[in-house]
Amino acid sequence: MQKAFILLVIDVCLVPLALLATMALKGTRAEVLFDTLLLRHWLLLPVLMVSAGGLCIALGMNRIKLKDYSGEAVGRSMLMAAALGIISAIFSQATGTGISSGFHVIFALVYFAAYFGSRLLMVWLLTQLYRRSRIFTRVAIYGAGRTGMALARELRAVDGLVVYAFLDDNATLSGMNVNGLPIFSGVHAAALRDRYKINRVILAMPSVSVDKQTFISKRLDKLGLEVQTLPAFSQLHGGDELMSRLLPAGPAALLMRDPLNEALATGCSAYRGANVMITGAGGSIGLELCRQVIGCRPARLVLFELSEIALYNAEAEMRVLAEALGVEIVAVLGSVCDGIHVSQVIERNAIAVVLHAAAYKHVPLVEMNPRVGLANNTLGTAVLAKAARDAGVKRFVLVSSDKAVRPGNLMGASKRFAELVIQDLAARAPKTIFSIVRFGNVLGSSGSVIPLFQEQIARGGPVTLTDERVTRYFMTIQEASRLVLLAGSFAEGGEVYVLDMGKPQRIGDLARRMIAASGYTVRDAETPHGDIEIVVTGLRPGEKLHEELMVRKGAQATAHPKIIRVREDHLSELETAAALRDLRDAVEHGSDAEVISVVARAVREYNPQSLPKSALQCRIVEAQHAADVPAE
Repeated sequence: MQKAFILLVIDVCLVPLALLATMALKGTRAEVLFDTLLLRHWLLLPVLMVSAGGLCIALGMNRIKLKDYSGEAVGRSMLMAAALGIISAIFSQATGTGISSGFHVIFALVYFAAYFGSRLLMVWLLTQLYRRSRIFTRVAIYGAGRTGMALARELRAVDGLVVYAFLDDNATLSGMNVNGLPIFSGVHAAALRDRYKINRVILAMPSVSVDKQTFISKRLDKLGLEVQTLPAFSQLHGGDELMSRLLPAGPAALLMRDPLNEALATGCSAYRGANVMITGAGGSIGLELCRQVIGCRPARLVLFELSEIALYNAEAEMRVLAEALGVEIVAVLGSVCDGIHVSQVIERNAIAVVLHAAAYKHVPLVEMNPRVGLANNTLGTAVLAKAARDAGVKRFVLVSSDKAVRPGNLMGASKRFAELVIQDLAARAPKTIFSIVRFGNVLGSSGSVIPLFQEQIARGGPVTLTDERVTRYFMTIQEASRLVLLAGSFAEGGEVYVLDMGKPQRIGDLARRMIAASGYTVRDAETPHGDIEIVVTGLRPGEKLHEELMVRKGAQATAHPKIIRVREDHLSELETAAALRDLRDAVEHGSDAEVISVVARAVREYNPQSLPKSALQCRIVEAQHAADVPAE
């Protein structure tokens, strides 16, 4: 109320100033000015001041917040100035003052200019106060698209918060202004922080991948900025409601436990100054591994990737990160199944550490393509690991999965088969330390449940759930990557490392949390008027209800309280060699049935969920007859 009264007084006091300025522009001398305005036409001044006050109240000009003075508010001030000019002309005509019509036009223009200038001056003064205040939140919006602009409009209604600028990675937008807010390149976030004393950044990029948002969030967090993201923008209805729905950036907010990012040191000693190769460098895990390893300042980082576009994007990001640290980036396009190429890359770059994250991991797809999945996940691992051993690589870490424990699908079986290969090599490779890391489900990785749920929620549902009873272990991409680096740093050879991730979580509960976090409600029998429905579709081929992290009991503690070491049974050297030979033959023959029979013999815990045991036995018998091998 007090602010509205002050603005009303200012608007009224602008009238005599505008009259004086108008007469000055008309070239009126001081003595004539005194005679005309104060003696002969003294009634004009109070009439216009009263009119200004009435128009200000009628148009609500004194109730418009200073930071909201744009667009429609500017139009109202133009209308107010024009009305004052008309009132001045009508009054002069009625009283026969003889003031020319041009005077009233100039007066209206001068009053609008004074009004506009006074508001800009007050906004500037207010901004300076906000910059020095610890009470107000100073915000930048990352993303100058439609969502960002709409968000800026919503935030104008929030008390104690001021939006100063946009950040955007589109170089063509840098230097432009949108709704009075400047746009800065994302790489200039530090300069923007220092210039405007920004203390919070809100990500408004719904079309950008979770990986990219996580990377941006991490970069801004290092600058000491609080980073938030927003839910589906179609559900935002007002500033106060919006502020309650802003979420911490990244998928870590969905963990029902505290993230272990700070508890997991990076173990940089094994990577500092070394030449490191990361396979699958363009994937979710591989890309985060690259970011973490660069922070350890290796001498050279080799990005090995099968997908051209993934490698292109990974190299572009890594070069930006590596430039300031003096790390050499080498991008290599190729398959881990190509033994000649792999050996040449390792030898040419004098690789000391290999982090093997390349794999096909989508359970139903590998289930439908056994030959290709086993060739890449198992034979590819064997080719890469033997090349590393022959080249004298110091450390080799295989990224595996909890689905490798008593596998119920071919993807899990292919990873367990790969583990058996690494365990065999670890027992007879004195120059190379081989180790294995098993992950639970990684939040936000490509093909995982979170991006799927996000897409389904954004479409308005339904959210598809395979079974209400399904549980999974979850970890963040950062936790997974640091686990790999730690395992690689203190492994002695042949161990399997897992992260203590607490209790497994129900996927149904995760879906409900995501729906709530997006500002929606679940539609079910209890709440028939909810927004998003959850539909149970049934388990997919090869999918288990519950995953495990180890086969054998008796896990051992490590130097880190959150990392567990497991020693699993493995095949003998002859058994491993025979299994790999049979698998290569099956892959070369192009027979899915032969591939499955080899897996069933080598991975003794394999218990397929998508095939009845009788059907599996039939396939094994068929494969054995095809290979002219007597059935056991």
